[in-house]
Amino acid sequence: MLTLATEVAPDPTGVTLWLGIAIFVVGVLGIVLPVLPGLLFCVGAVLLWAIGTGGQTAWITFGVVLALYAIGVTLQLLIPGRRMKREGVGGLTLLLGVVGAIIGFFVIPVVGLPVGFVLGIFAAEYGRFRELDRAWSATKSALRGVLHSMGIELVTALLIAVTWTVGVLAH
Repeated sequence: MLTLATEVAPDPTGVTLWLGIAIFVVGVLGIVLPVLPGLLFCVGAVLLWAIGTGGQTAWITFGVVLALYAIGVTLQLLIPGRRMKREGVGGLTLLLGVVGAIIGFFVIPVVGLPVGFVLGIFAAEYGRFRELDRAWSATKSALRGVLHSMGIELVTALLIAVTWTVGVLAH
């Protein structure tokens, strides 16, 4: 069975819960302002709570959270990418968008990431077709893909929060 769960002394003060909540909030902010790996912070917060709390309920809760994380990441990779490919945005264009995002992050702190991504996509598509309308259409498609990905990530974080809350209340 889970011997680790029974060997860990429970946290009677609830410090790990409050620390976990703080980390979770930072994770959600990392989803909205893509500077940090937001979902990983959310999962890490639940892991911290599970370690500090111990017991079968905590570890089952963490297992469900891991499953939700895996489903969310899978959907995040599949749905927006398919839509962008269907609308004609190629892999090289997305790669150049990522390069633009990285450059933008260092040139314009925080907001440079999305600005650089948009400019990278636009530049790649304009260089590819030499048509402003086509480049702008591909850029809008890429932006929709990014927003869908962010939405999937936020919904996953919400499901993780609900699961964690149920686990805390059941413990």
